[in-house]
Amino acid sequence: MGFWNKRMELIPRDELEQIKIERLQATLNRAINNVPFYHDLFAERGVVPEKVRSEDDLADIPFTTRENLVENQPYGFFAVTLKDIARIHSSSGTTGRPVVVGYTKNDRAHWAEVLARILCATGVDSRDIVQVSFAYGLFSGGFGLDMGAEHMGATVIPVSVGDVEQQIRIMKDYHTTCLFSTPSYAMQIANYISNMRLRTQELTLRRGLFGAEPWSEDIRSRIESALGIEAYDIYGISELMGPGVAGECECKNGLHIWEDHFFPEIVDTETGERLEPGQSGELVVTTLTRESMPLIRYRTGDITSLTYEPCECGRNHARISRIKSRKTDLIIVRGVNVYLRDVDELLNRLFSIPVRYQLVALRDATGDNLEVLIEVSSRLFADEMRNYRHMEATLKHALSTRLSFEPTVRFVEPSHFPAPGEKYPRMVDKRNTNT
Repeated sequence: MGFWNKRMELIPRDELEQIKIERLQATLNRAINNVPFYHDLFAERGVVPEKVRSEDDLADIPFTTRENLVENQPYGFFAVTLKDIARIHSSSGTTGRPVVVGYTKNDRAHWAEVLARILCATGVDSRDIVQVSFAYGLFSGGFGLDMGAEHMGATVIPVSVGDVEQQIRIMKDYHTTCLFSTPSYAMQIANYISNMRLRTQELTLRRGLFGAEPWSEDIRSRIESALGIEAYDIYGISELMGPGVAGECECKNGLHIWEDHFFPEIVDTETGERLEPGQSGELVVTTLTRESMPLIRYRTGDITSLTYEPCECGRNHARISRIKSRKTDLIIVRGVNVYLRDVDELLNRLFSIPVRYQLVALRDATGDNLEVLIEVSSRLFADEMRNYRHMEATLKHALSTRLSFEPTVRFVEPSHFPAPGEKYPRMVDKRNTNT
């Protein structure tokens, strides 16, 4: 089992806690002196950085929300001038208006550092040939993982997303050993490999890092079996940094969150009260080394839990459990809570291949309704059903049983969604819009 920064990854808890508090005070000073939002907020609440000496003191500071960031777009949360910004990315915009995120040269160096830790923890090393099949662009996923792999000496193939057959040809011809993508895209690649009657033994794949969307242990098992690899979870959020905030090691027993760069908390989604280790709630993170855009107690919207028990790998940093869902992955229709995770589980149980879909809440003369848009796929119909009506009836019955009302099921062309592997809003509420 490899380490990129063995001293920091195995650091005793008492030393780590001291580093966290020192960096927290520096971050609070940076925020209060350079970000108008925090200057006004701290003045109003009487926050004095030097008096924040513990986790309990931090709990007295109000949360920062995504709405705060949106209200101060594009550069209102930047703590440095634009001439000091080396790179600009933005959030994917899957839950609303994208948020602009800046990076100084030091921010990029920290980003590469934490990603190298995760790659080493999963067994990736400088001999690997890494195929990055995340989108390259304003979304930080592709560029971040590219940078981390290069930093630790691996060879990078920046394929991005698109033609799945091309992905497989490159995999085979270039002797790819590691795949980085969303788990749903990995499943699409696995299905194409099956269609091409290509044996996994003909590939050199051995590992994969997958993230940017919640996925289950069942999906992990299917990916590992179909591609003949070890699959690991990686976590990031654009507003904080991008991929690399946390990641699994070879033990696959939670995702190590690098506490020398991030101060994690778990709070009740409704009350905001801090929860004890092991309790499930919303992940709140304070950045500790971010120069360009320090964020204090940022509510991520991701539902998980924390443990501070040492991992079998020896690392002492806290671990978060795999993300169960996002707080925003919920629409209430006809008084019923509709969660994406429930629909995911249902479709995974009904079909043996991944299905791209979108839930749309609508309001018309008859009241509220839920429309389920399913991407047309020749493989889907060939493997699971013989006609649209049969599939529609099956889906309606299953969804009605789960939701207690009958939604509308509509099949759409693949062009309705972005290219495979790219993010898109899987839940849209149109009841208060004219669209």
